[in-house]
Amino acid sequence: MSELATATGARTAYDFAVLRVVPHPHLGTFVPVGVLVHARRAGFLGLAALTDEAALAARVPTVDVPLLARYLAVLQRVAAGDASAGPIALAPTSERFHWLTAPRSDVLQAGPVHEGTCDGEPAHVLGRLFAEYVGR
Repeated sequence: MSELATATGARTAYDFAVLRVVPHPHLGTFVPVGVLVHARRAGFLGLAALTDEAALAARVPTVDVPLLARYLAVLQRVAAGDASAGPIALAPTSERFHWLTAPRSDVLQAGPVHEGTCDGEPAHVLGRLFAEYVGR
């Protein structure tokens, strides 16, 4: 994809959302814990999430951290199209992206969907956005 983008000058469009933990939904405060990137034309859907329980506990100590880590791991499998994550994981990337970013009144929510373009591979964008919004 990147060779084609460089040769033709075309850019790859993508959408992304930040996954966030909302420990007290009635207060509306949140802690970013992951990023989801979807580049439809490139056939890419990727989710990078903080799944280390110690790191999650340091950021959101008031939630059930083992359950949150398992939930994030399942969402990663859905994004990757892993059949063990259930029937939604077998849907096309666009449907999975919309399912993963659908509004929820749960402790784990997706923020607003934003858009962008890149010259290279969307996977590189995923890493950059994860570093920017979630950090290490």
